[in-house]
Amino acid sequence: MLFSPGWRAPVRQDEVLAVFIFGLLLGGTLSAAVIWLLSGLSAPLPPSVRVGAILAVAVLGAAREMGLIRLPLPQNARQIPSDVLQAHLRRGALQFGFELGTGVRTYVSSSAPYVLALALFLSHGPLRTALLAGAAFGAGRALSAALTYLSRDAHRDAAIAARMPPVRNATALTALAALALLLLA
Repeated sequence: MLFSPGWRAPVRQDEVLAVFIFGLLLGGTLSAAVIWLLSGLSAPLPPSVRVGAILAVAVLGAAREMGLIRLPLPQNARQIPSDVLQAHLRRGALQFGFELGTGVRTYVSSSAPYVLALALFLSHGPLRTALLAGAAFGAGRALSAALTYLSRDAHRDAAIAARMPPVRNATALTALAALALLLLA
């Protein structure tokens, strides 16, 4: 666990959080840059095919999030080893954040990052858009760690678990509507 109530490390928790968040932002941004570089491969496809594919995947993602279909996600469904944080706390927090920010070495339970990655790949938009999307992915993951650190509430996990299904469904539908509006406008 990144933070614990009985913290006894020689490094302050807020410092570890800052390094971890930096790693998340760096990992998300790097992943988006790689997707943007690869997006040139989709350039020969007609725009109507790319838009249709993005919307189809967004519909599938929303249906999966709402439990209408069962669709396994392509992912590396294993945890980052705990020894990453044990040897050198700052370097370990940076590595842990980077790996979590890339989304390729850990479990991603939501369809939204996959829909976003495919939309970035197929749209072949400006580099700054891809980099901002990657940083936003890292920031979204950082938000959870920051709120956990700031809340210091023993009942927070139960409250989040109770609210997660409606939030997940609303997020999936909002992402689908936003993509449709952006791509069809």
